[in-house]
Amino acid sequence: MVKIGNIELPDFPLLLAPMEDVSDPPFRRLCKQHGADLMFSEFISSEGLIRDAIKSRQKLDIFDYERPVGIQIFGGDEEAMAMSARIVDAVNPDLIDINFGCPVKKVVCKGAGAAVLKDVDLMVRLTKAVIKSTSLPVTVKTRLGWDHDMINIDEVAERLQDIGVQALSIHGRTRAQLYKGEADWSHIARVKNNPRITIPIFGNGDVDSPEKALEYKDKYGVDGIMIGRAAIGYPWIFDEVKHYMKTGEHLPKPSVSDRVEAARNHLKWSMEWKGERLGIVEMRRHYTNYFKGIANFKEFRTKLVTLDFPEELFGVLDEIIDSYSGYQFA
Repeated sequence: MVKIGNIELPDFPLLLAPMEDVSDPPFRRLCKQHGADLMFSEFISSEGLIRDAIKSRQKLDIFDYERPVGIQIFGGDEEAMAMSARIVDAVNPDLIDINFGCPVKKVVCKGAGAAVLKDVDLMVRLTKAVIKSTSLPVTVKTRLGWDHDMINIDEVAERLQDIGVQALSIHGRTRAQLYKGEADWSHIARVKNNPRITIPIFGNGDVDSPEKALEYKDKYGVDGIMIGRAAIGYPWIFDEVKHYMKTGEHLPKPSVSDRVEAARNHLKWSMEWKGERLGIVEMRRHYTNYFKGIANFKEFRTKLVTLDFPEELFGVLDEIIDSYSGYQFA
């Protein structure tokens, strides 16, 4: 069993990574149904929460069927992080996660996300401000360092543990790499094998198959794996990894009907949560991933990303099942 504060997770838990414009409640609900053990909100700007920005506040929505679930915040100002932690505390997630890993320019330019890796003293102050402002367990997601010449994850891990961080998720790339090249898990393994480190260490980066999940578990000795991009349009990855680790065998690939059902639920839940119009529009980015690999699909994809009414979209999804009955994936 893996423990984060008073949260009990199964042996070798699988975590859904917080992803901007992806890890919202409808998507998290699908991943929970398919085996995710711990999930996180999209990352939320501490400044946005304090300003009462509608989009930031909406990201605080969590539901009991998701638990355990964490809310992730980011920022570069101690007072703002403390205030936002108190706001998050009031909606009662299971934990608060701090993002010190986001590499995108608009976040880094504000001195937040991965930018904080250049100033570990600031990282410690920001984290202390959050810990002092909440009764919830506080965890951190970060990267190896700013660039190849500044890989400082060993110092980061020790100092964060020393001030009370209760788990650490490490993406095996530097900020300079963005999402290019291969994630280097050897640095994550070194943190895990540091005798001073007693908190759970979760690895993240490039896990996109059951085989790779098992290989990384055995090779690097982490306490669990965080999966991000491989789950987009494919929430079955969690069930597949668990089944393979338990049996050494593969689950059957989700059929066209399985994919339609997931897309239909995702669309329905998005409309319920965001409102009909926004739910339909924001769902458009997901269809390509749900139906990836299906031959001669362009006509259906075009309809899914252009039609504007729920009954039309659900009709297209029914057509897909009829047209691809018995379809075998390569």
